Amino acid sequence: MSFDASRPYRLSPAVTLRPEPFGALAYHFGQRRLHYLAAGDLVDVVTHLQSQPSAAAAIDAAGVADSRRPALERALDNLVRRGVLDAG
Repeated sequence: MSFDASRPYRLSPAVTLRPEPFGALAYHFGQRRLHYLAAGDLVDVVTHLQSQPSAAAAIDAAGVADSRRPALERALDNLVRRGVLDAG
């Protein structure tokens, strides 16, 4: 599945986030893999996903600058492809 910012997403139930100074660590219990979220604004977006109707709305709710939006959408796409995020 490829990422579509107009769709809702959520953190996979098999994943936990642990805040870190650089961003966060996401551990996927099913895959037994650790993923690095190396930007604070990415962590903010991921935490807003649960309460927003779309990824685009979560990006807006996190107060992300327009210049960062393409990079964050690529990062979200990567998280979807790795199973960290599920389409909601």
